[in-house]
Amino acid sequence: MRSFDYVRADSAEGAVRDAAGGAAFIAGGTNLIDLMKLEVMSPETLVDINRLAMKGIEDTADGGLRIGALVTNSDLANDSRVRRNWPVLSRALLAGASGQLRNKATTGGNLLQRTRCLYFYDRASACNKREPGTGCAAQEGFNRILAVLGTSEHCIATHPSDMAVAMRALGAEVQTLKEDGTTRRLSLDSLYLLPGDRPNRETVLAPGELITDVILPAPVQGRQIYRKVRDRASYAFALVSVAGIVAVEDGRITRADLAFGGLAPKPWRNREVEDLLIGQAPSEALFGKAADLLLAEARGFGANDFKIPLTRRTLVSVLMELTQEAGI
Repeated sequence: MRSFDYVRADSAEGAVRDAAGGAAFIAGGTNLIDLMKLEVMSPETLVDINRLAMKGIEDTADGGLRIGALVTNSDLANDSRVRRNWPVLSRALLAGASGQLRNKATTGGNLLQRTRCLYFYDRASACNKREPGTGCAAQEGFNRILAVLGTSEHCIATHPSDMAVAMRALGAEVQTLKEDGTTRRLSLDSLYLLPGDRPNRETVLAPGELITDVILPAPVQGRQIYRKVRDRASYAFALVSVAGIVAVEDGRITRADLAFGGLAPKPWRNREVEDLLIGQAPSEALFGKAADLLLAEARGFGANDFKIPLTRRTLVSVLMELTQEAGI
């Protein structure tokens, strides 16, 4: 690990000032420390934000929740309001990593964790995300866990978060603070960037911009499921995951919010798939059409070709379970 400066921030405003130019924020450090040990990331300065007042979960005026960026994954998953009104989020959190890591990992850090692509972690391999212009060894290499949607010729990495998938289905937003003191709210769709020809840029956050809160909208009607398909029952990243919220009234689907993990460089959502379902009577044939639409532009790279039929089966199964009370 290379040498670095360490600064302990005592305010959010001070943190973003300290982080200007070559710095990284550290909270739980469950991803960053590993990357620093491997010299995949070598920030000149670490700004410790653990003393900041961003550890609360508060009700909002419209019935939602404001979640501080430093709330741990364990505390968020076990919050009684989350378990009661947003169970898909609790289940997604509990599906991630291990209990020890969830006790340290934070809400903001979880959203910003880096890909687990083997070539990103291996400094001897070509990786445009780690070192732009060197190539993407994954496309011709061992790409079993990598993306089949949203890729480019420069990168096929996946976003590893379970929590972010559920947040995307729920319509969550992040609030940030910039160095000039201004704040902004971003949907998760607008927060994350697809790789294009600049895979080293993963979010729209400016240097030193700090996520301070995550805002959940008010709970909605419908059943909620988080399904994660992985190689083993714990401490494994998703091959494919589905966060689903579906409501059925009078034999017709009235709401469908679906987000997917393990498939793309960011938590994936396709509104056309949801629109296809709304107003229709639940059926296995309909769900198959929805899966076909979702995967219409999917492309495998050899070792991850299996993800396409696996995703189809998983989505159909999830939708069947979400609508089983409709009697199909």
